[in-house]
Amino acid sequence: MALTKVDQTMVSDQVFGRRNLFINGEMQVAQRGVTASQTSTGFKTVDRWEFVINSAGAYTVSRDTDTPSGEGFIYSQKIQCTSADSSLAAGDYVIWRQKIEGINLQQLKYGTSSAEKLTLSFWVKHSNAGQTFIVEFYNNNSAGIKLQSQSYTISSANTWEKKTITIDGDTALAFQNTTDGELLMYWWLAAGSNYTGGASLNTSWNSGVANNTRAKGQFNLSNSSSNNFYITGIQLEAGDKATPFEHRPYNQELIECRRYFERKQAKQNVFLTIGQAYTTSGVYGTFDYQVEKRNTPSISISAEGSSGDVWSWLTTGGGTPSTIGTTTGHTMSTWNARLQSTDYGGLTDDSPSGFYAHGTCHVDIDAEL
Repeated sequence: MALTKVDQTMVSDQVFGRRNLFINGEMQVAQRGVTASQTSTGFKTVDRWEFVINSAGAYTVSRDTDTPSGEGFIYSQKIQCTSADSSLAAGDYVIWRQKIEGINLQQLKYGTSSAEKLTLSFWVKHSNAGQTFIVEFYNNNSAGIKLQSQSYTISSANTWEKKTITIDGDTALAFQNTTDGELLMYWWLAAGSNYTGGASLNTSWNSGVANNTRAKGQFNLSNSSSNNFYITGIQLEAGDKATPFEHRPYNQELIECRRYFERKQAKQNVFLTIGQAYTTSGVYGTFDYQVEKRNTPSISISAEGSSGDVWSWLTTGGGTPSTIGTTTGHTMSTWNARLQSTDYGGLTDDSPSGFYAHGTCHVDIDAEL
């Protein structure tokens, strides 16, 4: 059998192995849901991507099936202005962002003479040709932040376009080796004069940057309720070239997303967790997280809704439970949350019980950056 030579141009640290610093860059995972009205900051749809807004109209964000043809993408994030604000106040803004943990950035060697260049690539589609948008790189070091912004222009309306941006590494300021957000990536969508009123855009790593140079030239996506913005295939990698997008299996992306957020969703007539009664006044139980969380998470429990959306116990009790504590650790046995309820029926001390979740009832485990 003849041997086949490997093209040397393809043998590179950029091509083989995990390259993309972003998680869920092709919008596969959406644990919270696939569409939401957005008038305030928060995570609402696709995992790891946060919508940030200050007074600049209202939006619907959704996971959409409109994608660039022939690129292997199934989903995009659609950001649709639904209530216009054509005259932004000075402090208004709309941003879409992801924060990257410091422990995932050390290979970039920032703060040394070997600091790596970074290349950002993504596919974007927008309803207006000729408009300028800003993407910002933000080193959130506790010793003092440094940041820079780069612009890109929409060439054709309602057409998928690939954008590529390469920046120099910063030899002066490291990314801290923490589980906090050390590199913050901002896609500006609208910005008032507090962020656009400067003389020129800040286009290199600088500290003490004037806010009004951060988004100079940014188009106001909020100026019309007919404006929309689609994005997918987002990749950030070391080096000065954009390699083909790193498609990863869904289960890998889901596991990585669950480090930051996990939803225990109701399943009809299936235990969320098995537990037992304590004394004769309530029931408790624990459940494990699927993966270790970034830090000690917050736990929120959906309230009961319609007759089909309820909590119930093995006995005749019911009612929305509450949390009595959370733990984290390095073994599955300690990644758990403890629930309790004093709304019960027919319990005796130490009798077996457990939490049923019906309909849309769920528990959210949140360790987002």
